[in-house]
Amino acid sequence: MKNSTYFSLLIIILLLTALTEGLTAQMLPLAAKEQDAPILLVGGTVHTGNGQVLEDTAVGFDKGTITFLGKPSDLDPQGLDYTIIDISGQQVYPGFILLNSVIGINEINAVPHSNDTVEEGEYLPNLQTVYAFDMSSTFIPPLRFNGILHIESNRSNGIIPGTSSVMSLDGWNWEDAVFERAAAIHIDWPSSLSNYYDEKTNSRMLRPNDSYETVTAELQKLFSDAKQYEQSAPAQTNLKLEAIKDLFHGERVLVIHADEPKEIVEGITFAKSFGIKEVSLIASHATLGVIDFLKENEVPVIVPPTYNLPRHDDMGYDAFYGLPQLLHSKGIEVAMYHVGSLSNSMNLPFYAGTAVAFGMEKEEALKMISLNPAKILGVDDKLGSIEVGKDASLFVSKGDALDVQTNALMMAFIKGKNIDLEGPQQKDYERYSLKYGHKK
Repeated sequence: MKNSTYFSLLIIILLLTALTEGLTAQMLPLAAKEQDAPILLVGGTVHTGNGQVLEDTAVGFDKGTITFLGKPSDLDPQGLDYTIIDISGQQVYPGFILLNSVIGINEINAVPHSNDTVEEGEYLPNLQTVYAFDMSSTFIPPLRFNGILHIESNRSNGIIPGTSSVMSLDGWNWEDAVFERAAAIHIDWPSSLSNYYDEKTNSRMLRPNDSYETVTAELQKLFSDAKQYEQSAPAQTNLKLEAIKDLFHGERVLVIHADEPKEIVEGITFAKSFGIKEVSLIASHATLGVIDFLKENEVPVIVPPTYNLPRHDDMGYDAFYGLPQLLHSKGIEVAMYHVGSLSNSMNLPFYAGTAVAFGMEKEEALKMISLNPAKILGVDDKLGSIEVGKDASLFVSKGDALDVQTNALMMAFIKGKNIDLEGPQQKDYERYSLKYGHKK
């Protein structure tokens, strides 16, 4: 009995030790301190995010706002005592923005308790994801290390999963991190076709989706109810209709997810029929069949990663690599998001870099992950480019931030706060460098 007690205590001690070591290994960077003195970055090449590249240009900011952009010789301090940081030979970029992400909502797919998906229902426009955002997500440090400083946090379950929010990747909790509490409502537009397995041909076949008409009718009723709700003086508040009502006034953006040309046309036509002006589209190659329609309705397109292989035999090897440039050449405003393993979200800048390798101009590719996402989310008055009056959310890289081989962040700022770029991966690098001596 005595030996059994000692054995049990030993097991508990070992488990607690392992848990403690695990927590230490995953220790995340501390929240940054507020900017307490004006800063002037001098000598770098500034990629403004709006298409300009400014050589040997200084960027000054104070209290989180950009106060100067130009040649150092033209600087009029206007009473500001700038702390000068020499970044000669380095590149300055606006912070990147990751669209349509479940980071901060989902952590480990195989561990249900780490995923905030308990809300049930297909139509939840009033569900604001901001309240569920977890700043302790282990995915955040790698994102920051590659220049992704803001994300659009969005749930993924349901036809209308909720209202997304724009989050800064710095702070102790969601209250510190929230940038735009209610940014966009996403609709996962139903597919008009469904696939099934045909035993006779031993292949996957397509047939009409029986639920398509039902779901589109439900959406029509929900938005019609919201329109009537807006025009009346209801005795009681309906939270779902309140959320949709904001779309009619342009206070939120409607983002439609569609896979085929038919769904794209019907989804956007549906939105326009209710007078919704701020509409964006998440789609892929189906957009190529409705280019004129998208241009006529001025709908920006959010495309999947360029790190993708052809899906069908009749697709070229560069189908995904060249899609952003192909759309851009047709006059479509293009942004980019990540889909797949959350750990690969940090590759967002390199997706844009791949588009450069397949024909897109570098500064246009930069827009896809900076200014264009900011425009889509309605926050381009503060984010997306380096301009006087905008937030000082930017970073300095030793090399090309869109190039996986030369990208090397030296410092980054979110609203003027100098953030700690060192995460668990960098600590592990230092740890094993000491062991194996490969830094000598």
